[in-house]
Amino acid sequence: QVQLVESGGDLVQPGGSLRLSCTASGSIFSINAMGWYRQAPGKQRELVAAISFSGITNYADSMKGRFTIYRDNAKNTVYLQMNSLKTEDTAVYYCTAGLWATCELAPMDYWGKGTLVTVSS
Repeated sequence: QVQLVESGGDLVQPGGSLRLSCTASGSIFSINAMGWYRQAPGKQRELVAAISFSGITNYADSMKGRFTIYRDNAKNTVYLQMNSLKTEDTAVYYCTAGLWATCELAPMDYWGKGTLVTVSS
């Protein structure tokens, strides 16, 4: 069974930094794009950043210059380095990956259960 498991969420003060990690586990043929979304209380889920297998990245405008997404393909892991955090970055952060599990006939999108980031003084 394929799983995406996030870690790294925490309480941090404004201006602080956090690094989130997400590892895909299970029987996997291949992993294509990976990314992070977030959902703040009372708001819709929104894209934070995405990265292709080859390392091409894309960011939501409000995260550019503050967040960095990168991955370690050998470890099936994607990271999100978050700097200069603001109170409005408070949200549950979800990892997603387009991957082909050995039990599936085609690639599918998988989601983690989320990790909570709280930015507060």
